[in-house]
Amino acid sequence: MPVATPAQYRAMLDAAQKGGYAYAAINVTSLPTINGALKAFAEAKSDGIIQVSTGGGEFASGTAVKDMALGAEVLAEAVHTLAERYDVLVALHTDHCHPKNVDKFLRPLLKATERRRQAGRGNLFNSHMFDGSELSLAENIKASKELLEQCAALDIILEVEAGVVGGEEDGHDTSGVANDKLYTTPEDMLAVYEALSGIGRFMFAATFGNVHGSYKPGAVKLKPTILRDGQAAVTAKYGAAAEMDLVFHGGSGTPLEEIRETLGYGVIKMNIDTDTQYAFTRPIAAHLFKNYDGVLKIDGEVGDKKAYDPRSYLKKGEQGLCQRMVEACNDLLSSGRTLFGSV
Repeated sequence: MPVATPAQYRAMLDAAQKGGYAYAAINVTSLPTINGALKAFAEAKSDGIIQVSTGGGEFASGTAVKDMALGAEVLAEAVHTLAERYDVLVALHTDHCHPKNVDKFLRPLLKATERRRQAGRGNLFNSHMFDGSELSLAENIKASKELLEQCAALDIILEVEAGVVGGEEDGHDTSGVANDKLYTTPEDMLAVYEALSGIGRFMFAATFGNVHGSYKPGAVKLKPTILRDGQAAVTAKYGAAAEMDLVFHGGSGTPLEEIRETLGYGVIKMNIDTDTQYAFTRPIAAHLFKNYDGVLKIDGEVGDKKAYDPRSYLKKGEQGLCQRMVEACNDLLSSGRTLFGSV
């Protein structure tokens, strides 16, 4: 099945909202990470979201080029090709695009979709994220409205963020922000809904204390009820149909009970990156330690080509990532609920 069409993507989000589950959204940087994600979704019989960050795109373009939009386009085209061999739906999304990167990442990718549509092909990405959380709410909303208009014209969904996700990701460090910035208020959620709902479909990354990166249980104080209260403010004024599609950032390391709680408040997408990076790297490290003498040409020896052939350990990384993503699908209750063949 090729990557979901815009109509299929909307059906995916509608089904998750109605069914009380969410999709795992994994950041990919290479063919092995793409293949691990696709394999996981297929094994879990779950639809899912594959996404590319600015740093992931830059990495994929190569150290000599360092073009984040080009790399993202290359990865997306690979997903389009590979996804045809699987009986699940996958959507393509871009992660945190900060204001400084809009002109060199988000807009070039919108242009790439325009070119594809002019050639009679489908959209390159199903959705994009604009992270204007470093701006004032008024400036954030103004920029989000402009980008949502451009996305809506191409049948693309825009994800926006108000409030700040803590920690560091792709060089964007928010660890020093004031604590109150980590929690989106009901007033902010209402303002975002009122500004964007009449333009096109959007997803909202409201923040409730979530943090990027790795942390021990208890180190991060999540307040999922913030999502409940924000949704209540919107639906009290505009009716049940106004319930927003919410996104959970910084999902790695979150206790299962807190993940499940957010599903009841309208979370339909959870980003998982830190845990999958570790799941990919851990079996590779084990391979290198176990086959130390074969990987390295020690004391003038010739080593073992089977041990240092990158395929020997990248396959193990792919499988490790796959297993963690199956776990994520189970946690988010999307397993066994693919819409493939029904929409």
